[in-house]
Amino acid sequence: MNGWNLAAAVLLGAGGAAALWGVTTGPPARRVIAQNMTTSAVCPALLLLAQGYGRPAYVDLALLLSLLGPVGTLVFARLFSDDLSEGCPGAWGLTWTAVGAGAVVVIVLCVAVGPGRALVKLLLTGALLTGGNIIASRALAGGFRGVRGG
Repeated sequence: MNGWNLAAAVLLGAGGAAALWGVTTGPPARRVIAQNMTTSAVCPALLLLAQGYGRPAYVDLALLLSLLGPVGTLVFARLFSDDLSEGCPGAWGLTWTAVGAGAVVVIVLCVAVGPGRALVKLLLTGALLTGGNIIASRALAGGFRGVRGG
């Protein structure tokens, strides 16, 4: 086991434990936030595993997950809008922790990979993961200020 795989295991362990706790306890709002966090933990872990095992196909999977994960969260937010409107969950601490962890992983991997096509994929994955996580978390917390209907 190399350092990349160890970092992926730590990230999956911490993120998985927090997501499992969120899914098994509390109201539906907490469960939807935990679903969003699962994407935020698995995607950087896939990037680390791609570097650890030397398999670029894992980066493609992480890119797809960073695109579809927040979309799934928004679908759940729409489906459970009645349950979520009762008490808007505050997940900003969790959101910024997940965004920070993802950004650190992407930056470290960009330095390790160097210039090329892999760097562009990493940057795109990081941008999609960060933007999607912030948008999905804000949608779960009641929408954006100044935007009519949300």
